[in-house]
Amino acid sequence: MANLHVNKNRYSGLSWSEFARSEISKGDFPSKDPICPIENEHKLPYDFSKPVVRTGDPARTYPFTLDPFQEKAIACIERLESVLVSAHTSAGKTVVAEYAIAQSLRNKQRVIYTSPIKALSNQKYRELQHEFKDVGLMTGDVTLNPSSSCLVMTTEILRSMVYRGSEILREVAWVIFDEIHYMRDKGEQYSNKYFIFLVRGVVWEETIILLPHNVHLVFLSATIPNALEFAEWICDIHQQVCHVVYTDFRPTPLQHYVFPDGAEGIYLVVDENGRFREDNFQQAVAVLEQPPDSFQPSAHISKKGTSELTNVYKLIKTLMVKNLNPVIAFAFSKKQCELFARQMSSMDFNTDEEKELIKKVIDNAIELLSEVDRDLPWFQNLLPLLRRGIGVHHSGLIPFMKEIVELLFQEGLIKVLFATETFSMGLNMPAKTVVFCELSKFDGTKSRSITSGEYIQMSGRAGRRGLDTRGFVIMNVDRKITPKDLQEIFKGEADHMSSAFHLKYHMILNISRIEGISPEYMLEHSFYQFQNAAPIPRLREEISKLEGEFLMIEIPQEELVSQYHNLRLLQDEFEKQVRDIIFKPEHCLNYLNRGRVVKVKFNGVDFGWGVVVRYDELARQDPFDKNAITSRIRTHSNPGEITYKIKVLVKVTRDSFASYDGVDFDVKPCPPNEQGVCMIIPVGLGDLQVLSQFRFKSNVDDLEQNVAQRNAVYKSVLRLISEEPDGRPMDPQEHLNIRDERHYGLLQKLEVIKAQLSRNPTINAPEVYESYLKKLRIRDRIQAIQKQIRESELILHLDELKKRKRLLRRLGYLSSNDVVEFKGRVACELTSGDELVLTELLLNGVFNELPVSMTAAVLSCFVCDEIPTEPTSNLPQDYNALFRKVQETAKIIADVTEECNIPIDKDAYLASFSPALMEGVYEWCNGATFKETCARINMFEGNIVRNFRSLDELMRAMISAAKIIGTSELESKFSEAREKLRRGIIFTASLYL
Repeated sequence: MANLHVNKNRYSGLSWSEFARSEISKGDFPSKDPICPIENEHKLPYDFSKPVVRTGDPARTYPFTLDPFQEKAIACIERLESVLVSAHTSAGKTVVAEYAIAQSLRNKQRVIYTSPIKALSNQKYRELQHEFKDVGLMTGDVTLNPSSSCLVMTTEILRSMVYRGSEILREVAWVIFDEIHYMRDKGEQYSNKYFIFLVRGVVWEETIILLPHNVHLVFLSATIPNALEFAEWICDIHQQVCHVVYTDFRPTPLQHYVFPDGAEGIYLVVDENGRFREDNFQQAVAVLEQPPDSFQPSAHISKKGTSELTNVYKLIKTLMVKNLNPVIAFAFSKKQCELFARQMSSMDFNTDEEKELIKKVIDNAIELLSEVDRDLPWFQNLLPLLRRGIGVHHSGLIPFMKEIVELLFQEGLIKVLFATETFSMGLNMPAKTVVFCELSKFDGTKSRSITSGEYIQMSGRAGRRGLDTRGFVIMNVDRKITPKDLQEIFKGEADHMSSAFHLKYHMILNISRIEGISPEYMLEHSFYQFQNAAPIPRLREEISKLEGEFLMIEIPQEELVSQYHNLRLLQDEFEKQVRDIIFKPEHCLNYLNRGRVVKVKFNGVDFGWGVVVRYDELARQDPFDKNAITSRIRTHSNPGEITYKIKVLVKVTRDSFASYDGVDFDVKPCPPNEQGVCMIIPVGLGDLQVLSQFRFKSNVDDLEQNVAQRNAVYKSVLRLISEEPDGRPMDPQEHLNIRDERHYGLLQKLEVIKAQLSRNPTINAPEVYESYLKKLRIRDRIQAIQKQIRESELILHLDELKKRKRLLRRLGYLSSNDVVEFKGRVACELTSGDELVLTELLLNGVFNELPVSMTAAVLSCFVCDEIPTEPTSNLPQDYNALFRKVQETAKIIADVTEECNIPIDKDAYLASFSPALMEGVYEWCNGATFKETCARINMFEGNIVRNFRSLDELMRAMISAAKIIGTSELESKFSEAREKLRRGIIFTASLYL
């Protein structure tokens, strides 16, 4: 493992990334107090009992003994060196962040703590405020104590500060990035109109690149396999040391169980020592492979949610009886969470004292609401569950309700919590047991099984440090998942940190305003570019080694050997053309009868000799039919041709697979020294190499069903080939009656080539020719690597950047010299929504004559993140006319995008502007209650709140844009609209504040 803390003078000629790699390869560590990554707490390369050498008193002390990884990370901070801490959930990474804050406050310096989303920022503010007092909060919604030494904020706020060159950054010594592994998230996707995550990884990447070099960084992450690669990137872009402190040690070990559908009990699959129990896993798989019993409980809850016999119900009831609570039960849809919770409503897990305490907490929280908001339906539905110790947590709940659930869970008053995966991100709220109600999720595009990385993240919530000797993770498994997928979930590793970098017009315009920085600089320094260029040093070393091997190979009379090689290539080409003529349907079909011996070369792999079982003639194919395209790939046909599928008996390896219809197969020829199986595989005419004169006429009638007959026939083939090694091919003229002039010409050319080959001395020196082929292979490999290096050194996205700049120039946002014009300055203020469409609407006067409430309704089209449930034709006329203006402007932008050759799905892009919120926003701004507003919007209440808060952010940006334009009337209108919006339960202050 590597230590990046070294004497930099010895490597002054290297780039920072090369400097980091040089230490990785050398393993050269300084003698004093080594600080190194930790791979395994039980096999450490250094003696961690050695005390850390400090020059003064620690900035912060703890009433407990620090773990080795915490101690080493703190030592990095004391040396004023950046550090990435990669450890499991609940391992204690927050201790490192707290120390960085304490040290900054002691040294009278400022420190910034960033988190992915506002809710987590609020929670972290409360926690740090309790510890340090001098703490402020900046989330856009809320700004508290902005002059504090420690500022908690979302990453978007920090990026805006960097863009604007905020004075605060001149005073900052440390920036802490929490949950940095979410940098890989892609963010919104126009293609399916869903927002996968609230946070966008590209925001982190931009922020990290643009931070001043003198700022030191602390990154807190879940376990990521490529942590060292990320640290190398930090070294490269900021020219400073970045340590990696990595541990996969769990203070509270986990036991992983499987509860198969139809089973009477659970199976331990991975024990507390991390050992995979193959025997138990196979027993669980055997249960899944049994036919389902109609009297057994279903794996999933019924659509009506009325069944009380689901596996989840049985499992959680058992866990409560065995006192293995609190339990977090993960489901992957909001409706499933609520249905599972309601199913448990017949049970009661709390004492009377706990119910009374819950009532007090809820009553105190509800006092923050107005009288009209205290009688909402979801209070009536969910509060009785909370009193019974059952909770629900998902993005469909309003933040106020989610915070109540979180507070009750932290206090141990909720015994069973049904949650979506977002609960696994953020504040440390572990449980004794984690249950996976299901293993499939919809990711915005398709339904799929969860990945091993997602499983690791969520299962990490099991096991409370200091309270539990071990944590329990139980997977409810139905028959839909394959054993292979299930095993991969257990045995796979955490997801790699990868770049989610992509270009946005907002970024291009803002970067163009910063002196000394350009969008090209961002591309060149992105993690995306760094990952692409990372293999270059290794590839150059490989080229150097190959060039040495190339020079070592000496070929006598190389010119003659080269001529021999070219003749061989020409011979192969002519023989292929001869085969193509022989295996034309009109020439060979009459001879592809049952029992014919043929030689097969499939997908470039020689399968040797086999026996034809039968052939099928396929109908003419629609060139646009997906199944036809798949078939053409396998039969080498062109659109519109009649194709043929020949079933051939060959010998393959035991792990080969071929479906009866030939749609799915994975076959490999059996080596001579192995015992394979005789299998019938489908091939095309182009896969046949030789048509033998021999044909078996007996014992071939039942090959597709009778395994014994297949074996017997293949043994006969082997005996035949031992006597006739060439298979005695059918003569094209004598047997196949081919009268093709082109065929005659090819045969004559082949005779000439064979004569020339026989006169070349290389024909008698096979070892010389083999050395020549080896030299050619080395040369080709060198050329391929050189091409790969050239491609890696190209700045990725550069062509796309040029196209996007061209669009901005055409629309008047940038000058020909890339100077930001007036329209560009307006667009720079629009941090949410589609900046180009909003700017065009603003400058075209669309908002000038609109009433205040209708202005808010139009802006809601830019923040709605759900698919509209009704066609726009059902909108009232006033709303529909305004929405058409939005669509028309967006269509203009889409057309110019296409003209600039920028890839865009126009339909998906236009569908990303949704009118689903328009009526609800209009009524809300005119005084409607939250209950009345929800009745006009077909969404979960939490989604409505999230969209309204996004609309508030957009309105704040519109106010800033109106100031740039210099229109006080518009500024006043947007300010008034924002005041009308910001009221009631939607904008109730967080319970953490």
